[in-house]
Amino acid sequence: MTKMIFVNLPVTDLNASMAFYEALGFANNPQFTDETAACMVWSETINVMLLTHDKWRTFTSRPIPPSTSSEVMLAISCDSRDAVDGMNEAATAAGGTADINPKQDYGWMYNRNLADPDGHVWEAMWMDMEAATEAMGEGAEQPAA
Repeated sequence: MTKMIFVNLPVTDLNASMAFYEALGFANNPQFTDETAACMVWSETINVMLLTHDKWRTFTSRPIPPSTSSEVMLAISCDSRDAVDGMNEAATAAGGTADINPKQDYGWMYNRNLADPDGHVWEAMWMDMEAATEAMGEGAEQPAA
C-alpha cells in the first residue's frame, strides 16, 4: 500500500468547510463523506478529513483548541508563485483569512499563510528546487525553522 497522510481537523460547519477546501482546489471523496465527516483530497497521497465536533470527540477526549490558537501549520506545495497567491485569494473569498503571518519571499522559495474558517493554519508554498539547491550551497538566507 502506498503511504498516505490523512490530516483530521475538527470543524464547526461541515458544509462551509467543504466549500472552503473546494475553493482552494481540494476535491471531495464521497466514499468517505457523510453528515459527520468529509474527505477532501489534495493529491493521491494527501487527504484532509473534516470532522464535526461530535465526530471528533469519538476519536479523542482532548479539547478542541480555540480558533485563535495554532496547534500546527500544515504546508502544501503549489505549482507556482501565482498559485500561492491564488490560494490566498481563494481562502479570503471562501470565508478564511489570508496572510495571517507575514509573506516570505526568498527568491527560490515563496510562501503565504492562511487560516480556514475554524482557524486551522495552512502554508501555501512554492519552491524552485534547482535554485534552492544552489542557494543553500552558497549560504543564502534560509527560512526560519
